[in-house]
Order: sequence, then structure tokens, then C-alpha cells
Amino acid sequence: MGSSAFVLRGFALPYADALLSAITGIEASSPFRHMVTPGGFTMSVALTNCGKWGWIADRRGYRYSGLDPHHGQPWPAMPKIFEKLAHEAAIAAGFNDFVPDACLVNRYLPGSRLSLHQDKNERDFEAPIISVSLGMMATFLFGGNERTDKTIKITLYHGDVVAWGGKDRLRYHGVMPLKDQPHPVLGSQRINFTFRKAG
Repeated sequence: MGSSAFVLRGFALPYADALLSAITGIEASSPFRHMVTPGGFTMSVALTNCGKWGWIADRRGYRYSGLDPHHGQPWPAMPKIFEKLAHEAAIAAGFNDFVPDACLVNRYLPGSRLSLHQDKNERDFEAPIISVSLGMMATFLFGGNERTDKTIKITLYHGDVVAWGGKDRLRYHGVMPLKDQPHPVLGSQRINFTFRKAG
């Protein structure tokens, strides 16, 4: 992928049951929702957040907020199991001392996709992005620093973790439309969450 980008196959498998339980608690407080982009398009991926900061999109733009616009209250606290996985995955990828303050949780259903984009709403580009996949497999697209750069396709399975930072931190990435290939536990959905240092 790159000198500072890694796929950690199956790294999250020992955490999977605890992660799914924690996601249920997050969803109860801050439900998944389909946000609208500044251009007026409804995202096919449903999302929620936990941690000090939550990523949101609306007609005013993309940004982080300390409050869930759904109810005006702070986002749920980041579960300890999330923090532990993010820290250990970051170390395994060579990014020491990573302490995330935001976790974006995405739910994909068959046909959901994520267009090529950069994660650039964070204040600290020195910190890596740690992305965890649960459920249905997905095709992850990893490109260059320009949207028009060639992308590589990486199949991600339940429990895989992708980590990128350093000179690869601002590379474009996305997810191709999901095929309906149900997972034994999660059925026809994929849960993905990405840890960031937003503030």
C-alpha cells in the first residue's frame, strides 16, 4: 500500500464480540443516520460517532462537533475496548503514542459505497487513521494524494484493520459498492469504524 500504510489481517478478531456489544450501546444513545453532503446528496452509508468529537456532514460542510446534532448532547464516550484496539493496532503498524479522540462508526448495507476522499478535517495530520472492518467483506480503494491518481483495490474481511499515516496520511481512499454476501454474524451489513485525532 505504502511505506506508512498497512493492512493488519484479522487483528480485530479477538475483540469482535466486545466491539459489537459496545457499538450497540453507542447506537442506543446516538442512532445511525444518513447525513446530507454540502452538495445536497444523502450519503448511502449510515453513521454515528463516539468520543470527544464526532464527524458530521450537512449543507454547511464537513466538520467535527462535540455535540450530536440529533439531540444536541455530547457523543457517547469512547468505549475502553475501542481505545485499547486503536492503541494496539497503531503500535503494530509503527505509530506509537496514538490517542484517538474521535471514532466515526459507519454502517454499510448492500449497495452502500464511499466515494474517494481525504481525511482532512482533523487538526493533527501527524496522527494516523486506524480503520476496523466487521461483517461483510468490502473492496477498499487506496489512491494517491490527488483524486485522479490510480487506486489499488484491497479486499477487507471481518476483523481486518487498515492503518495509514506519515507521508501516506492524506492519500485518497474509498469503498466500492458492497455486494450482498452475508456474514455469519452480522448478516447483510458491514460495520466500519475509524479512529482519528481530531482535536
